[in-house]
Amino acid sequence: MNWSNHGALCHLSLNRNQQTLIKAIKKDEDLVNEMDGLLMDQKYLHLWWLGQSGFLLQWKGKRVLIDPYLSDSLTKKYANTDKPHVRMSERVIDPNLLTNISIVTSSHNHTDHLDADTLVPILKNNPRVQFIIPEANRTFVAERVHCKKEFPIGLTDGKSITIDAFTFHGIPAKHNETERDENGNCKYMGYVIEFGKYKIYHSGDTLWFDGMVEILKPFQVDVAILPINGNDPARKVAGNLSVREAAELGKAINARLVIPCHYDMFTFNTADVHDFIDEAEKLNQPHHVLIGGGHLKI
Repeated sequence: MNWSNHGALCHLSLNRNQQTLIKAIKKDEDLVNEMDGLLMDQKYLHLWWLGQSGFLLQWKGKRVLIDPYLSDSLTKKYANTDKPHVRMSERVIDPNLLTNISIVTSSHNHTDHLDADTLVPILKNNPRVQFIIPEANRTFVAERVHCKKEFPIGLTDGKSITIDAFTFHGIPAKHNETERDENGNCKYMGYVIEFGKYKIYHSGDTLWFDGMVEILKPFQVDVAILPINGNDPARKVAGNLSVREAAELGKAINARLVIPCHYDMFTFNTADVHDFIDEAEKLNQPHHVLIGGGHLKI
């Protein structure tokens, strides 16, 4: 596979002491125009980072939207609390502009992965969209995004579903525990998305857990999309892989490429992506860093 991109780290110029938001490479109508121009490409997979853990995957006329957070709902919710969610990066795209979405996912119930202000307009503007969630979260999801309880497609670990040409394999996640409902269904999940010659692992929010490598390694993942913001109890929120752990997990599962995420969204809960680069380079783990609105062609 050939890797090419627009919006890699070499274009980044950021003074973290400045109060201005980190600018997107492309946003809103300009980003839609780029996506639309590549929609019917029959040769390559196209991937855009939408900020936090949100990605848009585009392949042969189909669009898969993974864990989008495209609002300021958390900033508003926690504005006058001891846990303010001060935004670091500008919003990449108005969710009302996202059309032709075949599939949208949520990996768990936290708002930056299940945001009503993002998902309600997406579900409205894409009437044929399929919505994949952890089965354990069905009732909560339906209430939050105002959809019928039977509408989402539920998965748990060890189960798979094929929609169009995309097969989603349920992978457990630990955030900060591997929680299950009374029927044994995972509340926190990742997905391996298999289509054509590609296998993409989006971990959702997770720590490293026993058996993780053994679950993932047989998939022979091409791209592992992993959080890097770490696990700091002082933040008063559930944690994730650290920069070192993300690089080590990519190496352990023989991922052909690791893309870091879940940083540069909120000032209280982030990491320096340059530290991830250093760790990946120590291990000779191939990696690619995107900026919001940045594009990777595979």
